[in-house]
Amino acid sequence: MLQARSLGKLTGIRHGFFDRTGGVSQGHYATLNGGVGSNDAPDNVAENRSRMAAALGVSAERFLTPYQIHSPDVVTIDAPWTADARPRADALVTRTPALAIGVSTADCGPLLFADAPARVIGAAHAGWRGAFTGVIEATVSAMEKLGADRGRISAALGPTISQANYQVGPEFIERFLVADTENARFFVACEREGHAMFDLNGYIAARIAQAGIADFEDVGLCTYAEPALFYSYRRSTHQSEPDYGRHINAIALAE
Repeated sequence: MLQARSLGKLTGIRHGFFDRTGGVSQGHYATLNGGVGSNDAPDNVAENRSRMAAALGVSAERFLTPYQIHSPDVVTIDAPWTADARPRADALVTRTPALAIGVSTADCGPLLFADAPARVIGAAHAGWRGAFTGVIEATVSAMEKLGADRGRISAALGPTISQANYQVGPEFIERFLVADTENARFFVACEREGHAMFDLNGYIAARIAQAGIADFEDVGLCTYAEPALFYSYRRSTHQSEPDYGRHINAIALAE
């Protein structure tokens, strides 16, 4: 379990960006796969998630992740849900103690938020599409509705695919430049004509700053570059693997 220094200093906040070690899954899921949407054995995923829940001091049924759809949608929760009632969203916020809220990733940016004095927390799945369409700003707004102050919010970005490993095509580039010509700073040319390398971390950091969050930390680890520690959707695709594991990145308020 990796932690951000900024969130680790906050009183009453527990968090973790879980890497792929310390679980029971096998093969290309080895070992701490938390992805309920993967084709891993359900019993293995359940055991892995139970271990992660215990690390954050909550029971397994209070360790919650949404059904992610690459959207800007946020759900405010105050109690666990059943497996068949998992909300379709890409961010969760709460002010309920002993409820771990998280998101799953395998290259996209996992963001954890906390306003410790207000005891309000959030977790967001910030892939390029979610970040582009406003999941960061929506998460901050949802936290404010629970009593948070964006001037006090700390945010941390966990392991994410780095620019050196994130090649994108011309349609992708055009979408960002049409939205804002200043987005050109997040692309660098590569050898493949018409393509570029995209700085997802930098783009997320810029959107965080635009949302008025001053206390931001990027843990600076690349999911693609470190196969011993991290799952990567893009790496598994390049290696023609049939599926891939998912990390869970979660935060909780201590009771």
